[in-house]
Amino acid sequence: MSTFAIVANDEFKAPGVEIFQLPPLWEGAPFWLTKPVVLAVVSALGICLLAWSAFAKPKLVPRGLQNVGEMGYTFVRDQVGRPFLGKDTDKWMGLLLSLFFLVWIWNLLAVVPGINFPVNSHIAFPAVLAIIIYLLKIYLGIRHQGFVGYFKGMMFPPGVPKFMYVLLAPIEFLQNMIFAPFTHAVRLFANMFAGHIILAFFSLVGFHFLITHLTPAGFTLGVLGVVMTILMTAFEMFIQFLQAFLFSLLAAMYIGQGLHAEH
Repeated sequence: MSTFAIVANDEFKAPGVEIFQLPPLWEGAPFWLTKPVVLAVVSALGICLLAWSAFAKPKLVPRGLQNVGEMGYTFVRDQVGRPFLGKDTDKWMGLLLSLFFLVWIWNLLAVVPGINFPVNSHIAFPAVLAIIIYLLKIYLGIRHQGFVGYFKGMMFPPGVPKFMYVLLAPIEFLQNMIFAPFTHAVRLFANMFAGHIILAFFSLVGFHFLITHLTPAGFTLGVLGVVMTILMTAFEMFIQFLQAFLFSLLAAMYIGQGLHAEH
């Protein structure tokens, strides 16, 4: 549904959750074949193509896409991987680099003209990524620490009075097994959902009061809507980058927790 389709009969109606309820691409198409699915797949393929173009034939002095790719690699390695993975960072750079750029591009689609839809505003996409990371964490934890050792270290941290374990153990289990992956996904989803609503609202204010219902009284409000759209777009682009960074940072932290016992 187009954001501007909400305006009807010269009455302004603020956008709501209906702007996220996208039908199949054509009548008779599978229910799951929607705009966000296509955007997610095309973005993933585009990132693969860019990575291949940047690193397929690396040169000693990087130029063009290789230079951009190495800048991105260095940022993710130094700011995302090394704080939690240390000497193991290089082994996980393929996953972390792909995750960072995939989430970032999915977020940035919200401000691309003609697309204007953040893939991560549909909870299924960040949820799948979060579940994959968390299953990987549990697998690594059991593999490197043993089944008993992994859950013992999770639920019975050292240095705590034994009588406290009656209360602490179930809390730690819920925190690590339920709440952590839930918040990992919801933090990204909520920011993209709210940001898209805000951008849609201000852009609709400008469109309604300057294009479809231009009046002397509404002109100032329309201009304010345009100005706020520009300002909020810039702010939203910062949030889109920040959320991609935080999502991949938490992924690195969870992988690190699986590789090494918590103390």
